[in-house]
Amino acid sequence: MTDSLQDSIIATEADENRKRKNGLYRQVSAELADNMKQGWADTERRDLRPIAQAAYTARRRLELSARFPDELLVVPAGRVKVRANDTSYPFRACSDYVYLTGDQSPGAVLIMEPGQYGGHRARIYMLPRSDRETGEFWLDYHGELWDGRRNSLAENEQLLGLPCLDVRTLTDRLKTATAPVRLLRGYDADIDAVVGTEAGYEGDEEFRVVLSEMRLVKDEFEIADLRFACEATALGFEDVVRALATAEPTPERLIEGTFWTRARIEGNDVGYSSICAAGSHATTLHWVRNDGEARPGDLLLLDAGVETRNLYTADVTRTLPVGGRFTAVQRKVYDAVYAAQEAGIAAVKPGAAFRDFHDAAQRVLAEHLAAWGLFGDRSANEAYELGLQRRWTLAGTGHMLGLDVHDCAKARTETYVDGTLAPGMVLTVEPGIYFQPDDLTVPADYRGIGVRIEDDILVTEEGNENLSCGLPREASEIEAWMARLRD
Repeated sequence: MTDSLQDSIIATEADENRKRKNGLYRQVSAELADNMKQGWADTERRDLRPIAQAAYTARRRLELSARFPDELLVVPAGRVKVRANDTSYPFRACSDYVYLTGDQSPGAVLIMEPGQYGGHRARIYMLPRSDRETGEFWLDYHGELWDGRRNSLAENEQLLGLPCLDVRTLTDRLKTATAPVRLLRGYDADIDAVVGTEAGYEGDEEFRVVLSEMRLVKDEFEIADLRFACEATALGFEDVVRALATAEPTPERLIEGTFWTRARIEGNDVGYSSICAAGSHATTLHWVRNDGEARPGDLLLLDAGVETRNLYTADVTRTLPVGGRFTAVQRKVYDAVYAAQEAGIAAVKPGAAFRDFHDAAQRVLAEHLAAWGLFGDRSANEAYELGLQRRWTLAGTGHMLGLDVHDCAKARTETYVDGTLAPGMVLTVEPGIYFQPDDLTVPADYRGIGVRIEDDILVTEEGNENLSCGLPREASEIEAWMARLRD
């Protein structure tokens, strides 16, 4: 193990001198320094209630403990990342850390130490309040007077239901560890350096896989949060429809900003970069430049999701006629995608293979493409077996959803895409057809049309529940909904 973590976070006298030398602390008089230490009210909160997910995070840690007995488990929250020079990206904690703690503090680390008689003792190492005796709270540009008040360790213990210790003592604790270590690597370079490679990257990768697979089935708290994310997302789509109610072109970035405003009001942020693709931009699956315009007569493919304050995200797509009504050819393509999505959703049920909903939706799309003559003399079934429909359908039909928009990404193939659906899983069903503007194999009036319909589906004991059903999907319902919002 190295001393890099200790060097980077312990405010020793040498560190203080270095900060002053580098201009991080301003030069102040002794009188001002002494004045700033005095006259501050006691703001410690002693009657906080545990966060809503505290009971759930405790159960999750018990499950993880059972998977790795007698091993020291280390899960960092991650660090603030530099965007440019001295500005940073908004901090977003590691999803696995949030899953196990409910906390979102930068620089924090969950440590699960094996007990003498089995099980683990969980603790969070995090920064305490800024020290007023040393002047850190106002002299350091990241002290509390600059970046805002942090919870004290005692306050966080009440909120999280876990012992909380000063992260500046973590290096010494890790140095004295005798148990084998499992570390979630890649989120905190200092922790990675302290632990070193003694645990072995193979063991750490297994740890990452287990954490990912634990999140495949959502508990009650997660399902409720995802349901709220979908409800908030529906409000954002309504805001966008109102913004489109103009005879003038609507900038894609205005659409993006409109939805983002709703996401910030209702939740934490957007769960991913919004796709606000108007006209032929809708044929680009990951159109996030959003530098075009939505004009009456165009389709707008809006793929966006609100991320809640607990960091669970919705992922919803609607393809909307900017002027309020589909043209005949737009509706023809839209209805084909709608029929495919209906088939895909119907295939989502406990005991079904994960791939079933993709196959069901793709077969319906192949049938429509064959009926339009796009496979020549080949039948829909033959074309499907050869994968020919993928020229125009391109992507898979869905993925798991949760704390990450593409949740459980490190799960093994046999437990995810080759696995079986179970109650509590949440996934997207999102078929699409994308006719590129320069595709000479399709009739000219199809070119430049892109349609995707996406909903967030919960697997239930009886079948499934569409969590995003607050938004209409059928073409006539969309036209009527847009008309109501524009009145």
